[in-house]
Amino acid sequence: MDSEKEKNGAASPELGEANEFTAAEVIEEEVVGGAEVRHKGVYLLPNLFTTASLFSGFYAIVAGMNGAFTNAAVAIFISMVLDGLDGRVARLTNTQSKFGEEYDSLADMVAFGVAPALVAFTWILSSLGKFGWIAAFIYVAGAALRLARFNTQIGSVDKRYFVGLPSPSAAAVVAGTVWTFHVVESSALLAVLAALVVAAAGILMVSNIRYHSFKDLDLRGRVPFVAILIVVLIFAVVALAPAHVLLAAFFAYVVSGPVMALIRRQRSRQPKTVE
Repeated sequence: MDSEKEKNGAASPELGEANEFTAAEVIEEEVVGGAEVRHKGVYLLPNLFTTASLFSGFYAIVAGMNGAFTNAAVAIFISMVLDGLDGRVARLTNTQSKFGEEYDSLADMVAFGVAPALVAFTWILSSLGKFGWIAAFIYVAGAALRLARFNTQIGSVDKRYFVGLPSPSAAAVVAGTVWTFHVVESSALLAVLAALVVAAAGILMVSNIRYHSFKDLDLRGRVPFVAILIVVLIFAVVALAPAHVLLAAFFAYVVSGPVMALIRRQRSRQPKTVE
């Protein structure tokens, strides 16, 4: 009897260590062919891009705190590129996972929610006192609510459109504003305009305005040769004045949502002619 207790007691620490090791792993469950399948571990390749996006967003915060606003803005745009790649890589390599989706959302919150707001606040919003940090908080809250709503609407909305301004586009407008105007002498008017841009971006993220997602754009099919020339021309124009061109492009995208919503409303109010 005592020997049996000793055996059980000796086995307990090993069992505890096994449970601790298992708890440290990521275990996902899915139904395949009617049977529940458990997967342990995470996919490395897409999460590397997500981690790089998170790192770039964190670097933007550090650079903004040190007054390197150009570096901070560029880092946010780099996060946008990396954020677009991680999802495409996951789909191309068939490595989508629930963990990847959650990790991507948390990284987006840092790169496109906290980073733009803190960079803008450090640049000029701090001069407005409480109004400055309130504008920055509206943006951060808008990004958090936008990401939470997006996660709950996956698979239930038209993939051709985003409901509300996408957080990367909102971050691009804020980062582009900082990148373009941080070399201009600070003034009360510039601070107020910057606060309006930041707060408006936050509000648009939680609005019901639809924005085109461009997910129906076929990048794998054949295109006319002139399309390559247009792409080369776009790169050349961006290289001439990246801050101004990127700000103008994303500002046009931000404005396109409300403009198209007004057009649709006007069309719906027009009486239908009966032939």
